[in-house]
Amino acid sequence: MDFEYTQAEETFRHEVRTFLDENLPPKDQRGADFMAQWLKKVRAKRWVGFAWPQEVGGGGGDIMQQVILKEEMAKRQAPPLGTCMMGLAWVGPGIIQYGTDEQKTRFIPDILNSKYHWCTGYSEPNVGSDLAALQCKAILDGDHYVINGTKIWTSLAPFAQWISMLVRTDNFGSTATKHDGITALLVDLSSPGIEIKPIENMAGGKVFAQIFFDNVRVPVNNRLGKEGQGWAVTIASLANERSSIGEVTAMYAKLDSLKMLIKDSQRQGKPAMEDQKIRRRLAVFEAKIEAMRLNGLRYLTRQIKGEPLSSETSVNKLHRADLEVEMSDFAIDVLGQSGLQLGNQLETIDRGKWARESLGWPNVVIGGGTPNIQKNIIAERILGLPKD
Repeated sequence: MDFEYTQAEETFRHEVRTFLDENLPPKDQRGADFMAQWLKKVRAKRWVGFAWPQEVGGGGGDIMQQVILKEEMAKRQAPPLGTCMMGLAWVGPGIIQYGTDEQKTRFIPDILNSKYHWCTGYSEPNVGSDLAALQCKAILDGDHYVINGTKIWTSLAPFAQWISMLVRTDNFGSTATKHDGITALLVDLSSPGIEIKPIENMAGGKVFAQIFFDNVRVPVNNRLGKEGQGWAVTIASLANERSSIGEVTAMYAKLDSLKMLIKDSQRQGKPAMEDQKIRRRLAVFEAKIEAMRLNGLRYLTRQIKGEPLSSETSVNKLHRADLEVEMSDFAIDVLGQSGLQLGNQLETIDRGKWARESLGWPNVVIGGGTPNIQKNIIAERILGLPKD
């Protein structure tokens, strides 16, 4: 494996670092309009949707440029490159590949310009990890589909204006496989008949929701791909998962924050950093993050060679979910009772960051697929073990 970067790649890294030096002031020096100006500037650089084709308004960045951009942004803990997270990650790529010209014109610019939020409706009650067994039904009625059913654990639904969702348009038994009867629809969440019930975690956060659909009418023009092609649309959209290098950099930043916390803490009257058990735990965290980094480089190498990624990214997803929870819980263990204080007051340690992350574990554990799903994917698709 060659760890060196080309001159062109280093030139691009310098461009990113120069931009950050000029446009990313310290957090306590950012004005009320900072975020709006930031989004305007990164959009002008075409760094929002950097991986997307230039003809749809993206940056057309190659794989290595994407990695460098994410890595440098994560190192400096910069704001996101666009705020329409689900739109940029999954919905937009699906529209680019399967959408009509009218859909691309209607939705892609708004995603790139952070006009509103999208969410994705996949999981359902009583379905578990077998997504293809979904039961949310859509019946064709003239030039509209009529949706009835529910979705659950839908990330960002409490804040979203649109949802890209899977529905069943053919009953079990009427198609060759249960995957064939699934269709993808783009649905306005302000449509009559939709009820969104946020799911509150123990820290008071409301990132997830259950969504109920009661005779919701959706224009046929909002179908993404052909009827019955929803499974292929979803697989193609989720295939945009990358090497997770940016996430690894963010995990190293979290580890640095944890080390600073411990340096400022006491354990039995002595500096906590002198406790050998604590030092060993920090070493384990660092080793796991480094393993994630090397795994990410392995995936990156495959991408550079033009080899498609299949299920390998589940390994780092699983590691990250475990690490996020372990590191936050460890911070609470070190701090003791004082670490459980929530709130953004000055007197709370790190303004309650560690308590929120420890108690808000569903955000990282459930989002993007639960650990059980990731373990099944690894076992079945990578290790070749029998299906669960």
